[in-house]
Amino acid sequence: MEQQEVKKVIFSGIQPSGDLTIGNYLGALKNWVKLQGEYDCYYCIVDLHAITVKQIPKDLRRRTFEVLAIYIAAGIDPEKNTLFIQSHVPAHSELAWNLNCNTYMGELSRMTQYKDKSKRYGNNIAAGLFNYPALMAADILLYQADLVPVGADQKQHLELTRDLAERFNNAYSPTFKIPEPYIPKAGAKIMDLQDPTKKMSKSSDNPNSYILIMDTPDVIRKKISRAVTDSIGIVKYSDEQLGVKNLMTILNVITGKTFDEIEKYYQGKGYAEFKKDVGDAIINELEPIQKKVKELLDDKKSLEEIYKKGAEKANYVANKTLRKVQKKIGFIPIK
Repeated sequence: MEQQEVKKVIFSGIQPSGDLTIGNYLGALKNWVKLQGEYDCYYCIVDLHAITVKQIPKDLRRRTFEVLAIYIAAGIDPEKNTLFIQSHVPAHSELAWNLNCNTYMGELSRMTQYKDKSKRYGNNIAAGLFNYPALMAADILLYQADLVPVGADQKQHLELTRDLAERFNNAYSPTFKIPEPYIPKAGAKIMDLQDPTKKMSKSSDNPNSYILIMDTPDVIRKKISRAVTDSIGIVKYSDEQLGVKNLMTILNVITGKTFDEIEKYYQGKGYAEFKKDVGDAIINELEPIQKKVKELLDDKKSLEEIYKKGAEKANYVANKTLRKVQKKIGFIPIK
């Protein structure tokens, strides 16, 4: 009998703390779709992470459904992947506490995101913002993930996850796989349309700085027409022209045209035509996704079936890891 090949495990998730942007789609979701045939993928809506900052309950519920619908509409097949909502798997919170007790305050205080957010929120910063890297480590380690797709802003958290896994393994005997970063063969970091030195973010105060996956064609065209360029007037992939470079990246990822091809095509043409084409490319890419998202949100029962099925599998796998951890720490199991 032929032995079935064991696929490597990938874990990733997105917070339902704001409406998703094309940065989430082009930088993450498009790559996740490519991974689903080759890996055993766990894709989570990380709602526990979302509440590290204050959320309006009805908006959190709406966005959680919407993120799940966007996952599926973007091409992530619930039959091939485990799609679930983080709070439906209590093991995430339980393991996070155990890891917190093995995490040093100095490690957490060095996290760049904590430092940035503590400057922004001052004395009103929640303890969850300080501790959440331990929850992120729990997310990954529960599923014995081999690989974690990470952007530059999350590398530090994955390094901490690796340190915590090694620390636990050394103290209690091998328990966790040590995850590696997954660097996609093709991917893109989409920058802020108004300040292309920063990554596009759904939390930006300026709505012209990002394009949401669910933005209408008119809104997309307006935002692209207002995108920062420069006075040089040449379409060139250059660090001296960060705004143009960002728009070229969007066009490259959506159309597959190389940067050389884009440069040649727009030789002698102004930014107006270039921006119009970028806007059209985004609209054409998002139109079928938006349509599918609306269909899915109109059929909440189907979405409920998907997240329940995902939670069943995720709970089974996560609890196996959690029981090992509890036994090794010295907790008494219920027989």
